[in-house]
Amino acid sequence: MEMEFLSKELVKPSSPTPSHLRMYPLSFIDNIVFHKYVPVIFFYNPNQNTDQNSKISQLRKSLSHTLSKYYHFAGRLNDKTIIECNDLGVSFLVAKTKNKLSCILQNPTEILLNPLFPDELQWKDMDWSASLIFIQINCFACGGIAISICMSHKIGDASTLFNFMNDWAIINQKVEQDERLGLGLSVLPSPLLDGGASVFPQRDIPIFPEIEFVKDNKVVSKRFLFEASKINSLKEMVRNSVGFSLTRVQVVTALIYKRAVLTSGLNFKTASFNMVVDLRKRMVPPLSDKRIGNFAWFFGLSIDKEKMELQDLVFKIKEGLSEFCDVILENFGGKEKHKFSLIYERSKNLNETAHTEDNDLFLFSSWCRFGMYKVNFGWGKPAWVTTFCCSMRNIIFLMETKDGNGIEAIVNLEEKNMAKFENDVELLQYASLNPSIV
Repeated sequence: MEMEFLSKELVKPSSPTPSHLRMYPLSFIDNIVFHKYVPVIFFYNPNQNTDQNSKISQLRKSLSHTLSKYYHFAGRLNDKTIIECNDLGVSFLVAKTKNKLSCILQNPTEILLNPLFPDELQWKDMDWSASLIFIQINCFACGGIAISICMSHKIGDASTLFNFMNDWAIINQKVEQDERLGLGLSVLPSPLLDGGASVFPQRDIPIFPEIEFVKDNKVVSKRFLFEASKINSLKEMVRNSVGFSLTRVQVVTALIYKRAVLTSGLNFKTASFNMVVDLRKRMVPPLSDKRIGNFAWFFGLSIDKEKMELQDLVFKIKEGLSEFCDVILENFGGKEKHKFSLIYERSKNLNETAHTEDNDLFLFSSWCRFGMYKVNFGWGKPAWVTTFCCSMRNIIFLMETKDGNGIEAIVNLEEKNMAKFENDVELLQYASLNPSIV
């Protein structure tokens, strides 16, 4: 796809950060999360009410106001554990293409998606002195727009990213309304005073290397769609065997894990399973969904059998999550230093495993129920929201579909293993490989 870049600038907060908020400490979890850029892109169909130039102008203004709320997002990392909130701003690029939006939605491939991300930073390591967020506004010949964001994982998880995008969209609608009425922006957002460090302080625990996963140039990424009807059929089949209620994420996760392990020539005893868990609603007392930062942790399964039926895997996942909530979160919420140290040891073990070149670790991360399709800048809800392939093998991202009932899975496997996985008959009974969005 041929792109023409029109502008690149730093958008700064509309009001300066108060002096008492200039230093923003990262949390224990922030400090061990890898410093890669997490990529997400939002596609919007043409809207005849506002031209693209007006939309870009409003986006720039509303982003500035949004950064007054997310003031540390406009700063820079100071010593890798503290963000200096110096209002330097976030990178804001504008590009256009002669292509129509429909050409991507009809056939979403890596070649077409790659140029739509800023500076091709998706899943790349962040320069420690660089902007924490890069945004690119892509204008299509048909009038459609795609907004891509690459956000440093250091400042937040997927929930944080979608909260930021939703708040930006709400403020953008306010800017548009006030300009139409000839008013100034009447409601400014209040600053976020509590980040992850207020819940998970670093304390005097040593900081060790970030959790990182094996990179492999031979990793390929494929998108699989699980429609609601197929998921319901899968749930019903498993529920008849186990006799308890299931979630769509649990059954889809179990199916992908089983088929990925088997088509890769592995077994469940050695191919370890890990899932990212959002801690916000699982803390005691629960935290707000709007909490900004990294509030996610890993739970893993220990399986002592080489072969497992699907219903047995679902049961193990459900049981493991319950144990995680009962035991691990007690340590997260504990005030005693020895309890917090248990979390340190657990993360250290995961880090060592992830750094092993010959590990067979599978990691699942669900982005469902984070409101990704609520991001409405005033031109309607997104036609499609997705992330991008990464070079870290055996990582699977799950995202909800526009109707809120299906699941899209971005699966990253070694090329030789993907060739078998994408043609697996049992998988394709429930999933479609990279279908059209329209």
